[in-house]
Amino acid sequence: MDAGTRRLVVGPFNRVEGDLEVRLDIAGGEVLAAFVTSPLFRGFERILEGRDPRDALVIAPRICGICSVSQSHAAALALAGVQGVAPTPNGRVATNLLVATENVADHLTHFHVFFMPDFARAIYAGHPWFARAEARFKAAQGTSVRAALATRTTLLHVLGLLAGRWPHTLAIQPGGVTRGADARDKMRLLATLGATRQELEERLFGVPLARIAALAAPEELDALRRGDSDLALFLAIAEDLELAGLGRAYDRYLSYGAYPDEDGRLYARGIVTPEGRGALDTDAIAEDHTNARMEGRWRAHHPFEGFTFPDATDETGYSWCKAPRLAGLPFETGAVARQMVDGQPLIRALVASRGGSVFVRVLARLIETARTLLAMEDWVRRLEPGAPWCAQGEMPREGRAAGLTEAARGALGHWLRVEDGRIAGYQIIAPTTWNFSPRDAAGVPGPLEAALVGAPVRQGETTPVAVQHIVRSFDPCMVCTVH
Repeated sequence: MDAGTRRLVVGPFNRVEGDLEVRLDIAGGEVLAAFVTSPLFRGFERILEGRDPRDALVIAPRICGICSVSQSHAAALALAGVQGVAPTPNGRVATNLLVATENVADHLTHFHVFFMPDFARAIYAGHPWFARAEARFKAAQGTSVRAALATRTTLLHVLGLLAGRWPHTLAIQPGGVTRGADARDKMRLLATLGATRQELEERLFGVPLARIAALAAPEELDALRRGDSDLALFLAIAEDLELAGLGRAYDRYLSYGAYPDEDGRLYARGIVTPEGRGALDTDAIAEDHTNARMEGRWRAHHPFEGFTFPDATDETGYSWCKAPRLAGLPFETGAVARQMVDGQPLIRALVASRGGSVFVRVLARLIETARTLLAMEDWVRRLEPGAPWCAQGEMPREGRAAGLTEAARGALGHWLRVEDGRIAGYQIIAPTTWNFSPRDAAGVPGPLEAALVGAPVRQGETTPVAVQHIVRSFDPCMVCTVH
């Protein structure tokens, strides 16, 4: 390090799913460079090797306790690809409902439990909004925190009705779902979603969901700031603290597309870069091991050819996380990526104006919450009691396929190879693997590492508050990151 540069190691972080450590080089009151470490190796990809391919439906969801439905969906999609089976219409719609329920629940948890409590800390006591933030968002005590957890409980009844339990449901299969819904179940599902909608409109948004889903221009946020909702308070805090200027990465976004329908997907598949929107070529995805404590540093590996051999003696790697790249470049994923790729006009306008930021990432989750819940009500109405819920397929002795879906935190992929009737290879790239990746062979930082550069660090701070805001804006799930 140069003279005048000091090093600060931040971690472990509270209110983050799993273990995380960030090494910061600081000079002149700001971050010059960041090195993000995933300190826990778990080995799920190795556990799956040599097993019956269908075991993935049981083992893969156990990767995580908060996004297990997404892991289950990715595994089922990979198996469906190997079997050459497509889900029935009911099965597809029910699967969308299951994945969407978990994703919306995760968005609510992130906003109320992980992100907003930071603004109820004493460091912000001098700001005009602090008393309201403390009353609403103080960790485990705030009125909005408690109300959001109750709303989340209401919403998760959808999983109880359609999947039997959460987490680690076994309901999602390659050809659909294991349990159907009758007319009475449809009424209960609509009642559950209606209650969830009412609670969100009253407290979180203060306006109908349709108005949030239709937001198109930055000036439309001005009217929402004048309300008494949780969103209004967030907008006031974001404006005061200039969160729209904090935490910009590369403005490159990737989405596998979410919630397939007869006519495509609710959220489109593709990429967005500063040069424009483009198609997603999954053959261009590769994982770089240069700064991961893994064997195989000689080249980047496409997931079908990838492997996970930990090297505990490695002295150069600083993370167990590999570095996923698309055509050699780091990409950000998550709700902001889905909304950018799908063309949501407000999110696109905000990114075009000042780039991706803490503010945009959080706002994209809130807009997506409204859009997704509205779609869920429509999906329930499409369910046809008495029609087939699951198509059957045969597992071949040879084959390979990728299961690509969207978890709350972004693009999730499972790459499966079957040889002689057994799993010969199973590689997983989770959203946080993309976002929290280390540097690659060219020395290019991952998205979070890039987003942290320039973050202000106050004198005497050991856990810089701006760094915490940036980290939490990505909503990391570290237990999903290294397999």
